[in-house]
Amino acid sequence: MSFWCFNRPDMPFLKLCHELKRIGYEGLELLPEDHWDFAKAQGLKVVTHGAHDGIENGLNRTENHTRITTEIKGMIDKAAAAGIANLVCFSGNRAGLDDATGLANTVTGLKLVAGYAELKGITLLLELLNSKVDHKDYQCDHAAWGFEAIRRVGSMRVKLLYDIYHAQVMEGDLLRSIVPNIELIGHFHTAGVPGRHEIGAAQEINYPGIMHAIAGTTYYGVVGQEFVPAGDPVAALEEAYRLCTAG
Repeated sequence: MSFWCFNRPDMPFLKLCHELKRIGYEGLELLPEDHWDFAKAQGLKVVTHGAHDGIENGLNRTENHTRITTEIKGMIDKAAAAGIANLVCFSGNRAGLDDATGLANTVTGLKLVAGYAELKGITLLLELLNSKVDHKDYQCDHAAWGFEAIRRVGSMRVKLLYDIYHAQVMEGDLLRSIVPNIELIGHFHTAGVPGRHEIGAAQEINYPGIMHAIAGTTYYGVVGQEFVPAGDPVAALEEAYRLCTAG
């Protein structure tokens, strides 16, 4: 469960942790560093954290590589010490950069840190985002682009973060994207389409069907809830857990 989606006045962090444990969730994602120890004291893992600053200014530009590789290596050290398995990376926006050049640059940037991630046992996740609604001009906005980047890097510690919500907004055809490429995927995110809210029957993605298909592959990672609840947050978390364990 991504912390930013449930960081709200009616959900104090202690209450959120207790509800997550009660429902059956394993941990939280994208949690501020000053919350890590508290979450772990409540019996929850910190599953992911950001690897570097800047969704818009990312790995697709070589002039960003010195800064980003320094940030990633520093965060790899922190993650390894804290027992956090995954760090999220971003391609950056196009800003006029063609997709082939952006892909090549992103691969170069990831290769600069892949060996260190392997050494420390941390998985770097290149996140797939939509450029239609939420992240205008973001370059890693189609699964084929992201999968090709992961193939070219060629490291078991560099994977795609396949955000099901973002993929549906951009292109749909989810199962024919996910299943043949499952070895390239290191993590999943969920949210309802449209709106990025609850993942139940009021939106268009069949999450039990998606989870059933994933369960039939070799995928051994987790699925993270990254939706912003429009209604009661605890009820939304309970429903999401049920839908994502139905497979």
